[in-house]
Amino acid sequence: MSKNIKPTYLQILLAWAVHLFTASGLIAGFMALVAMQEQDVRTAMLWLILAFIIDGIDGSFARICRVQEVLPNMDGKTIDYVVDFANFAIIPAYIFYQYDLVFDDWRLPLTSIILLVSAIYYGKTGMVSDDKYFIGFPVLWNMVVYFLIFVFDFSSHINGALILFFAVAHFVPLKYIYPSQAQRWRMASSIIAALFFVLMCVTVYLFPARNFWLTVLSVIGLAYFATLTALEQWTTIKRKKKFIQ
Repeated sequence: MSKNIKPTYLQILLAWAVHLFTASGLIAGFMALVAMQEQDVRTAMLWLILAFIIDGIDGSFARICRVQEVLPNMDGKTIDYVVDFANFAIIPAYIFYQYDLVFDDWRLPLTSIILLVSAIYYGKTGMVSDDKYFIGFPVLWNMVVYFLIFVFDFSSHINGALILFFAVAHFVPLKYIYPSQAQRWRMASSIIAALFFVLMCVTVYLFPARNFWLTVLSVIGLAYFATLTALEQWTTIKRKKKFIQ
């Protein structure tokens, strides 16, 4: 859109609607807190899944409606960061604290670690690379909590160790795929991510029962994205070796 061409009222209305849609993720997150206050972890996770879906598609709406051009004085990324930090760090940390995943004495220290490392991760520069990869394990504690509660049934020791592992992984400079914006494997990753959301909904709905095949499919989805991370590191190493030679 040219700077000399003023946006129409419809364009302005649609741009504001996109910002409000992004911000609505906070309402979903708040409803997860309300559900968790009533010890309803199933409903809490379903609200977080809805928040995750909103986060996954709002960027596409923003590009279609050219929000940045229509409303240059509004920063959609900042709104997105606020919503994401609430839904992917604070609220999952609260669910972790409330649910019986680790020994009581471990709850507050591990919850504090989740919150602290998430805040530090958001504060570092280069959180997302130029080719649209997260650098370091992204703040996705909602997914960590989902797997620990609804997919696996590990002991307190293993759950605690996994929390520490992912906390450290925030700062190990590996490249993690951003499915909706990745330059490589974008279509396949977007389709698998969409199917995984459906799988999550079914898994959570059936909880506390655990279905073997749903667990297998969840692990396959996890393995797919883990494999892409490994492949990206291998590709990066090969590029560096070729450049040196």
